[in-house]
Parts: sequence; structure tokens; C-alpha cells
Amino acid sequence: MPKRGKKAEDVDSADELEATEPEAKKNKKGAAKGPKEKVAENPILYHDPPNKLTSPGGQKYTLKVTSWNVDGLRAWVKKKGLEWVREEDPDVLCLQETKCAEKLLPPEMREMPEYPHKYWACAGAKEGYSGVALLCKTEPLSITYGIGEEQHDQEGRVITAEFPSHFLVTAYVPNAGRGLVRLEYRQRWDAAFRAYLRGLDARKPLVLCGDLNVAHAEIDLKNPKGNKKSAGFTPEERQGFGELLAAGFTDTFRHLYPDTPHAYTFWTYMMNARAKNVGWRLDYFLVSTRLLEALCDSKIRSQAMGSDHCPITLYMAL
Repeated sequence: MPKRGKKAEDVDSADELEATEPEAKKNKKGAAKGPKEKVAENPILYHDPPNKLTSPGGQKYTLKVTSWNVDGLRAWVKKKGLEWVREEDPDVLCLQETKCAEKLLPPEMREMPEYPHKYWACAGAKEGYSGVALLCKTEPLSITYGIGEEQHDQEGRVITAEFPSHFLVTAYVPNAGRGLVRLEYRQRWDAAFRAYLRGLDARKPLVLCGDLNVAHAEIDLKNPKGNKKSAGFTPEERQGFGELLAAGFTDTFRHLYPDTPHAYTFWTYMMNARAKNVGWRLDYFLVSTRLLEALCDSKIRSQAMGSDHCPITLYMAL
């Protein structure tokens, strides 16, 4: 998502220039309109409800996964992100936008004994860019990187872990960029990624988590009317997400909380957006629809600090 001090000419991919919430609309004299001011004065915050630890059939959860876009792994560690993870204590930890080559990992990450199985993907040609990680308490049957298409596998965006009952995929999806300069590429990515996930799903059900860089519905961002042409909320990106759901996958949060508003996972650093809860829901857990009977809860940990995104956690009875 957007970072202060980043120049457009220094970036050739949309990830460093993600969509931001627009400034308050101004009249010709530059005065902000009243409704925007009211939002600032009386922000409506999201409060994560108590965890549901059993499935609809009464089975207790056996798998807990946390996903977090850390906006730079080394900075996140300094901001005590690992302390929060240790309190949350998931079975699997998935990270996006790590911006860190494996050789440059902080010692705190290398020395995490609670996650003996650690896997890293980064942009091969560009250090300090993109990147995902997957850390497990239990060793997967297999690990693969990317989606099997060279044009999409150069930026360290996908890791897939195979377990006996399911696949777990963590992804950092590119978006259309400021000015929608990469919208056509994003559409090609969506089609390729959807085909990849359908191939996995044909073998065994899957859990997909990560920063999917799209707010699917108007309820998923604070200012939908002002962002119709913004990256992350274009009709094309929203359609791509809808086609993914139609391919046999379910957005777990909206399945459980279809009408819950003000539930966001990203807030730009600008304009005090997080304090005002002017945000976007860009981070998701999707599951194969046939896994819904195992779904216990899908959480947004909006109070956790350390990044411009907050973590999300999934409970499954598998």
C-alpha cells in the first residue's frame, strides 16, 4: 500500500502505489464539506467479537492460521509485531509484503523455535520489494512457490503448503496501481491465479489467505462512492474477485458476518486514517466452499499495531 516518500518514477509495479482513501472533497475555495468533518469527529470503530471456537456441527477447532501484511518485515519486528504473534499463537503464520531477502532476515525471525518450518519467497531481481512468508509448527507434506507461470512468478507473491487434509495458500496480489497503470496485468493475474487455485481444489480443498488487494463490496471500504476508479475498487478487480468466489470459494468473514460494517484491514498512513477508521478490507481468508462445515470463525484483529494492515485469524475444525 502507499508509503510516504516513494516516488512514482522509482516504482514499476503497483504494490508500492496502492489505492488510498481520497482526501475530503473540497469546494472551489478549498473548504472541506461538512459530512467529512463529522466522520473525523465521530469515528465508528470495529470491535472484534469473541472467538467462536467450534464449527456449526459442534467440532472444536484444530487449525488456527494468522495472516498479516507486515509492510516490511524488519520494520514490523522493531514495532513488536512478533510479540503480538506470540500472544496470538497460531499454528501457521502467513506474512505478506515482507520486503526482505532470506539472507537479510532479522535474527528474531530465524530464531523462532515455535515455528521450526519456515518458508520465504521474495522478488528475485528487486530487494526490498514484495515477498511472502509461511511459518508452520507442523511440517507440510510439500511446499511450492508461485503459480507455475513465469510471467507471474518473478515477484515472490505466492507460497502453497500441502497438508494431509488441505492446501494452504498465502498470496500478496498485485493491484492496478495509481492511475490504473497495471489494471490489464491485474486482470491477467486474476485469471491465472484463479486457474491455479481451481487446479489445487480439484485435488483437495484449500484455504487461501493474504492481501488480495481488492475491496469486494461497498461495505468493504469507508468511501465507496469516491473510489469507483481507484485501484483496489475498480469494477474489473471486483469482478475478478467475484469470479473467484463463483469458482467454488467462499469469503469466510462475509459468510459469517454478511452485514457487519466498518470492518477494515488496511488504513493509509495519511490523514490519521486509522484513528478515524477510514479503511479498506483487503485481507481475506477464502476457503473451498465444501470446507464451510469446518469453519469456526474468521477474525479481524483491528487493534493489533505494527503495520498499515492489521492481522486476520482463521479457526477451522479440520
